[in-house]
Amino acid sequence: MRKRRLFLANIGRRRVNSPSATPPVGILSLAAYVRERLDVEIRLVDQRAENWPTERLVREALAFEPDIVGFTALTSFAGMLREAACGVRQACPEAWIVVGGPHASALGVQAFESLDADALVMGEGEIAFERIIEARIEGEDLSEIPGLIWRNAAGETVLNAGTAPIIEDLDHLPFLAYDLLNRDRYATIPRMSQLPPGPYLSLFTSRGCPYQCAYCHNIFGKRFRMQSAERVVAEIDHLVRAYGVHEFEFFDDVFNLDGRRVLDFSRLVTERDLKLRIDFPNAVRTDLLTEEQIDALVAAGMYRSSFALESGSPRIQKLIRKNLDIDKFLNGVRMAVDRGVFAHGFTMLGFPTETEEELRMTLDVACESRLHTATFFTVIPYPNTELYRMVEATAPEKLTRVVYEDTDYTGIQVNLADVSDATLYAYQRKAWRQFYMKPGRVYRILRDYPSLRHLPSYVPLYLLRLAKGFWSPAKT
Repeated sequence: MRKRRLFLANIGRRRVNSPSATPPVGILSLAAYVRERLDVEIRLVDQRAENWPTERLVREALAFEPDIVGFTALTSFAGMLREAACGVRQACPEAWIVVGGPHASALGVQAFESLDADALVMGEGEIAFERIIEARIEGEDLSEIPGLIWRNAAGETVLNAGTAPIIEDLDHLPFLAYDLLNRDRYATIPRMSQLPPGPYLSLFTSRGCPYQCAYCHNIFGKRFRMQSAERVVAEIDHLVRAYGVHEFEFFDDVFNLDGRRVLDFSRLVTERDLKLRIDFPNAVRTDLLTEEQIDALVAAGMYRSSFALESGSPRIQKLIRKNLDIDKFLNGVRMAVDRGVFAHGFTMLGFPTETEEELRMTLDVACESRLHTATFFTVIPYPNTELYRMVEATAPEKLTRVVYEDTDYTGIQVNLADVSDATLYAYQRKAWRQFYMKPGRVYRILRDYPSLRHLPSYVPLYLLRLAKGFWSPAKT
């Protein structure tokens, strides 16, 4: 009897306004977990990295003859997810189709009812997916898996009671299944962090975030769980030895929440002489950073990091419940830059009730900071976030204008603020100009960017975002 076959795919394509792709750590963890516990054969592909059309993805699935197909996708690729599910259903009618990841977790039943799929996992996926496979093997239905959304024999949507089970001790997770992925592909395409191409791997070493930011999804819960410093360094050591890669990106929501772990991690990396280059593209919590932590991280190999400001207005900070200490943010950026870290900033413009004066405050804080580079996003109210519920209760008409699918988050046009569309987008364009046209900042970018010859490749992105409000989202 042949092994059960699992076809796993990250859905998406690279676009003009978002040409990057990063290793899909979610399904890499899923694949590693289930193959450690079940006798299965796995094929794993990243459609976004390969930039395949849906037809090619379906052909790859058909050739593998899968018993179960697992898809993950961002909400911006929900249209492609529907196409992929429909195509695989027609090509492989006997296969179970299971969906998980950010889009599935955010929209739940709403997402499931638009898909030709058998089950949808909201939240953490490893244990739920293992139990789905076991049900498939044993010929059972899916009624005993907490929090699962599935379709019964009558075609009815069923939402099981409870929430998806989580892994309490993340040290028990197996190393990510990088052996199943086309790793070399990521060395040749743009990175999320706008760093020059080259070999690197991504890691996610903690789950859950105790902060209550209104705009953020709650996929892993609000209780912080982390791998120990020893477990993190053991996996890095394995990846260095197995693949000869010394550069790593950490996608944790808040890698530095536990200061002791930061110091232990850095000490172990230094003791093992791993010679790492470390980037935090998803940002660190800047107002938690201390000089001791930054010194330790730099010694371990940190050479670039993102720092999330979001808003320069203390009132907006309270409104969105990020509650960032702006003075500590500026000091944290300064400490990092003084130690040679290339610093990128995240800001968001257009929060509910935000005024023109508060837009200026965000620009002023970003522009006067020591950040090398920054991105000025429009605030997007994603479904099932507190921000979405806030807008739904106070200005529901603004939600009717939001088109999440088939456009990148940098191209979505929505205005939740107390200013006109023209004013909001004018400030967004002004932010790009004002921030990047400071001679001192231009000098520091040219001095500190890791590879000058790659800088011109980002000029088209800069020009495209500089024109925000002058073009239609459909053109992205």
